[in-house]
Amino acid sequence: MGNCQTVDAASLVIQHPNGKANKLYSPVLAKQIMKMNPGHHVALLLTTTVYSSPVAKQAFPIRITKIKLLKPNDSLLLGHVYRLVPYQEVMRGLMAKKQAKMKKQTSSELEFLRENESDNKVINTEEDEKPRRWSVSSRSKAWQPSLGSISEVEAS
Repeated sequence: MGNCQTVDAASLVIQHPNGKANKLYSPVLAKQIMKMNPGHHVALLLTTTVYSSPVAKQAFPIRITKIKLLKPNDSLLLGHVYRLVPYQEVMRGLMAKKQAKMKKQTSSELEFLRENESDNKVINTEEDEKPRRWSVSSRSKAWQPSLGSISEVEAS
């Protein structure tokens, strides 16, 4: 009577994008499932339950589901739930992740430049307080070497 849970633990579930679910009773490789469902990747469903902050009077459970894409040679193990993810959705997710990484990198670079710019402003204000010794015309000239002529002495 209470053995129905052991049957579920002895199977693996594959969820299709259309809502259909298949149960398999032996471990298989991800590439076998991908061959049977072209244009799809196999992902492991990872669910976590997080409770709201303890400051609140009541802690409400929040269920977070993440997916982990599997490599073709990974084994699908009994007792786990897997989902078929269309190739286009995987590519969209990868591009979004890449864009987020690039945005984070550029924002950190901008922050670094802003910090350096503020440091340069501090240095420039210190230089402005010093008296200037050169005129504008002397700064605009480019440096040129001055070579005197060397007379050749004839050996007699």
